[in-house]
Amino acid sequence: MTRPRPPAAPIRFGTDGWRAVIADGFTFDNLARVSQAYADFVRKQHAEAGKEAEGAARSHVAERPHVVVGFDRRFLSEHFAERAAEVLAGNGVGVALFETDVPTPLVSWAVRERGAVGGVVITASHNPATFNGFKIKAPWGGSATPETTVEVEALVDASGPQTAPLPAGSRGGLGGEAASYRRQLESCVDLERVRAAAGRVVVDPMHGTGGRWVESFLAGGRLEVETIRADRDPLFGGVSPEPIDRNLSPLKERVAATGALVGLATDGDADRVGAVNERGETMTMHEVVPVLLLHLARRRGLGGGVVRTFSQSVLLRRIAAAHSLPIHETPIGFKYIADLMLRDDILIGAEESGGIGVRGHLPERDGILNSLLFLEAVVASGKTPSELVREVHEEFGEFYFGRRDLHTEVARGLALVETLAARPPSTVEGREVASVETLDGTKLVFRDESWLLFRQSGTEPVLRVYAEAVNVETREALLDYGSRLALAL
Repeated sequence: MTRPRPPAAPIRFGTDGWRAVIADGFTFDNLARVSQAYADFVRKQHAEAGKEAEGAARSHVAERPHVVVGFDRRFLSEHFAERAAEVLAGNGVGVALFETDVPTPLVSWAVRERGAVGGVVITASHNPATFNGFKIKAPWGGSATPETTVEVEALVDASGPQTAPLPAGSRGGLGGEAASYRRQLESCVDLERVRAAAGRVVVDPMHGTGGRWVESFLAGGRLEVETIRADRDPLFGGVSPEPIDRNLSPLKERVAATGALVGLATDGDADRVGAVNERGETMTMHEVVPVLLLHLARRRGLGGGVVRTFSQSVLLRRIAAAHSLPIHETPIGFKYIADLMLRDDILIGAEESGGIGVRGHLPERDGILNSLLFLEAVVASGKTPSELVREVHEEFGEFYFGRRDLHTEVARGLALVETLAARPPSTVEGREVASVETLDGTKLVFRDESWLLFRQSGTEPVLRVYAEAVNVETREALLDYGSRLALAL
């Protein structure tokens, strides 16, 4: 007797695509379901564009839609990418598949350069090595909008996966886009000045797709450049490829041992940036982004809006106000920043996790570009990174950021977040709660602008507790309080 096949597991998109554990949720079958949903979305959008063009110049609408497909260095990523490409091809969608792993921002750039209707990147970005994922890129070369991911999710299982062998010419052939991406980054950074600087920089791609990309822009000058963890390792050396303090020990040790001016890190798919100062101490984005903003606004004399996500620093608001720059706040997730960059004049948009977008490039975070821009800011100042941070604090006030990631079932984490929003405490560690904000999670704000934020991850069973305070002692007390609440669930 044949047993009935169990129902397919639900597919849910998080803050930047669909991610799941390899061989559990992230399987070839489930990937085919998601790829088919995206193919259905692409065909629907293309058909609607064709109808709008009826009676007009149809030459503006290609005979069939085209999608760029890329992948990172995770376990089986190249094979997952090929399966996704085969599903797209089976639905009559043209495919341009990268032959090797590449940074996610290069895929985004190729989408725009080729005039493709979108892109797919097989990556779980900064998530642990056990995960893989499916990112969607929009035609303008940035993260798909929330409306797009909602629609694609709704189309999962609307039709069964259709596959076909990749047509000749679908694989590779993206060398021109890679070359123009290099030229684009070179135009955004004063590389001549950076290369001529005395000193040493250590680059750490964390075994991800960043590889030797940053080093390749810096070679050939006076500046000494060393890249560590440049080879492919699907286990990422036993840590998650997220450029935060607990994962950057090799970079911190190397910077301190060699007397480097700065250490630069990129995450698993090279769209996020991290930094280590000359003392071998990890810099938070609440230090990196203010330094970069001041460099762009003061030294380069640029204007435009400043976008910060819900977990970004008070300092950005203060710096923006001092320079008469409009400030915007969004939920966490770079797709919200990208949406603003498309609609408004934005100088810089940043999220706490290392995603930064800047004017003159794509509406997209780019860890390669932002590594180079931060290095430019340091070199142009003639100061060390710690000196630059001290100057920011002296002018705009001292604020210190911290984050703890606690393994928590999604339902339990969400319950805590909702409870705190509905019944917030009047005081925390002797500090009066002045207001409660719920743009994305629950944030308790105190009278001196210190804050404590609780947010359940949209991509993994992790409750994130964030705090920013006027001194380190208060920051740690707030994080301890948040951790105790979470552990009491």
